Amino acid sequence: MQSPNFLFSEEMPREDVDPGIKRQILGHNDDLMLVKAIFEAGAEGYQHKHHHSQVTYVESGAFDVTIDGVTKRQRAGDCFFVSPHIMHGAVCIEAGVLLDTFSPVREDFFENYKKGETS
Repeated sequence: MQSPNFLFSEEMPREDVDPGIKRQILGHNDDLMLVKAIFEAGAEGYQHKHHHSQVTYVESGAFDVTIDGVTKRQRAGDCFFVSPHIMHGAVCIEAGVLLDTFSPVREDFFENYKKGETS
């Protein structure tokens, strides 16, 4: 499974994943994935963990990011790293966008796309 070489944001579907959060899957293959997460102010990315390595870049907005019980305020230009199997989550303080990279690919993110449940 691999995305096309060129992708255009306006052509990529967006999925409502939680109240105030939309997800847009961008480039990927079996080893690597880029995902755009669009947050409204006050939206909360619930605490969770997974077997993937994750690096997230804060494109815009402000977020209180918690990793392994430690919370830091992050703003545009900041980023964070999450090791596999570590609890983490984010609360959006100012509306913004997170760019998440995962390795390997998050197969679970494709479930709703396969069912056609995107906007």
